[in-house]
Amino acid sequence: MDAITPGPLAPEVLERDDVKRALAEHDFAAAFSLIKKWGGLSQNRIASACQLTPGKVSTIISGQQQVTSFDVICRIADGLRIPGRFVGLADRPWEEQPDIPDPPTPPTAQPSEGAAWCPAVTVHLAADLTRSDLVMDRRTATRALAGATMSGAPLLDTLERWLQPALRVDQGHRRGRIGRREVHELEATARAFRAWDHRFGGGLRRKAVVGQLNEVVGHLEDHQAPDVEQGLFQVMAYLGGTAATMAWDSGHQKQAQDYYLLALRAAHAADDTAFGANVLAGMARQMLYLDRPQDALELAHLAQKGTGRATSPRLWAMLHTREAWAYAAMGRAAAFSRATSEAEEALADAGGDEEPYWIAYFDSAELAGVTGGRLLEMARADPQKHAEAAAGSIRSALAGRGSEAGRSHALDLIGLAECHFLIGDLTGAVEHTHRAADAAARTRSSRVRAQLGQLYPYTVGRSASRTVGEARARIRDVLSS
Repeated sequence: MDAITPGPLAPEVLERDDVKRALAEHDFAAAFSLIKKWGGLSQNRIASACQLTPGKVSTIISGQQQVTSFDVICRIADGLRIPGRFVGLADRPWEEQPDIPDPPTPPTAQPSEGAAWCPAVTVHLAADLTRSDLVMDRRTATRALAGATMSGAPLLDTLERWLQPALRVDQGHRRGRIGRREVHELEATARAFRAWDHRFGGGLRRKAVVGQLNEVVGHLEDHQAPDVEQGLFQVMAYLGGTAATMAWDSGHQKQAQDYYLLALRAAHAADDTAFGANVLAGMARQMLYLDRPQDALELAHLAQKGTGRATSPRLWAMLHTREAWAYAAMGRAAAFSRATSEAEEALADAGGDEEPYWIAYFDSAELAGVTGGRLLEMARADPQKHAEAAAGSIRSALAGRGSEAGRSHALDLIGLAECHFLIGDLTGAVEHTHRAADAAARTRSSRVRAQLGQLYPYTVGRSASRTVGEARARIRDVLSS
């Protein structure tokens, strides 16, 4: 059940004092029992509405398991149509929306697996994708975004074509009227959008990026001079990559993958193998967040094969970190250490102006942040072995990039707070949780908020500590805003 579907609870059930008290105290064992009694719902009905398993609901009711996850609390509120204020949340989206039938969902245009990797096909795919995206209303978009991403062989076999030269066909259209100056202006706009997203995150300006991308498509639908056409495809790749990152950062995985695939095709048409490898690295990161490390490793290796060691040292270093990330997710600590060392060696050779602008962000602080994040993932399974090392790397990242880093700064602080929880240093954990919450509140990134939500369970069950309770309240405030 989603947040726009009417819930099964009658208003009089929610007005009962015992129900309201149980919800306010997050005592879901009592709340579910009362909902069964007064609302007439079975455990299976509650489970279905809240996107939980019946077994999970049973363990909650029996008191064997507490609900501490912010995401699960949101699912319970949305599934049962419990107003946000009853469980300490902000008003839920459906509290301001009338219950009207969803409009028909138009078919979502996306890159086709079987289409030839030629520039003309890429233009057609870009036109379909951007135009359908721009005309979708909010409800239709919500349903379209729920589609599944490709993974495994269907994805990887398609991407093998990236290694082959682009097939160019003369379209015979009238020659366009723009020149290199207009292409440079479009590229400057693409750079500005990328810089904004890198600092603040989130999808607030995604429609503006898609609109600019659609304008580039319009220019490419006219037959341009070869150098102008190549430049336009490069701009398309940059904008497509930014649109993908914005969608991914907002939790829209299917849409993110569509734009990543478009960006890769555009880079292929522009003969820009370096940026194509960068796009593949973004796709690898997405697979890692979707818990598919083997796919991520294959994508990192494909990027390395397509560019070769002679590419930008910063790019080569970044690709090694994607490889290391996949090894960490697989629990292969030795391979993780080896790939991280290779990233450090490559970064030591990095120069200045000769590097592409879009990889300039990858410096020693970024490497330290990525390394610290991966050590933290391993520390969750073995805190004694990895937590101190994770904290050290994250501190190096924080020292190298201040609050102007925006999203990355917030993620570093969240990671450092979790390290202190794992180490058992509650004083440091509480201090960094407050700093992390302040930084998270300044971003638009759903990913930052999701990471902040992972701190919430560490603050539950420590009610005797006033300072931990204050940290818990601070997390809840930011996640509810």
